Amino acid sequence: MTIMDDSVRAKYQHIFEILAATYGFPTWRQHLPPVDELVDTILSQNTSDVARDKGFERLRQRFPSWEAVRDAPASEVIDAVRPAGMADTKGPRIQQVLRQITDERGAITLDFLAEMDVEAAKAWLTRFNGVGPKTAAIVLLFAFNKPAFPVDTHVHRVTQRLGLIGAKTTREQAHVELEKIIPPDQYYQAHLNFIEHGRKICRAARPLCQRCPLTTLCDYYQNIKSKDGRHV
Repeated sequence: MTIMDDSVRAKYQHIFEILAATYGFPTWRQHLPPVDELVDTILSQNTSDVARDKGFERLRQRFPSWEAVRDAPASEVIDAVRPAGMADTKGPRIQQVLRQITDERGAITLDFLAEMDVEAAKAWLTRFNGVGPKTAAIVLLFAFNKPAFPVDTHVHRVTQRLGLIGAKTTREQAHVELEKIIPPDQYYQAHLNFIEHGRKICRAARPLCQRCPLTTLCDYYQNIKSKDGRHV
């Protein structure tokens, strides 16, 4: 471990404490059953939470089970998930994942992941087309409370601006880097609070720096100050 590693971890811990004081310290709960979480996260790709929820709700209303989704005509699944956007891709992708799970496990279930170690579970999930590091980490963290840290667009933007990850670090690389910085028992709280901060304050366009409790720790803000010679 280098001095730089220690410095980033110490900085993160200070940030974590401020965010917890600002947004709270959420207690883990299972958000959705594992298969539901997987499908929901596939629907969430490249769309808003509102659109994802509409697509997921329509899918569940149209079909009585995941087996029915798996076996339905592709056109019907595509129509059901249309509100989530990219339906022509997401509908067949969901059906293919459900078929592959059936082929490998004999039933549509992910409950067995509870007994696997995190890295093995990640490897198993990311073999599927359309299931990347973020989707796998969300399923493992939110459905099983396993120590996997998901990096979505909010988490990536906020941690990059704060200087916890490098300016050129991709979202995929950030999963590995942030899991080294953040203690595993803080993954759930840190993920939710980074997202909350990204939505309310550290927005992609016109971040509300004047309302941010993290300005003294934020590389982005300090860089603006040094360039402008004033507070933003």
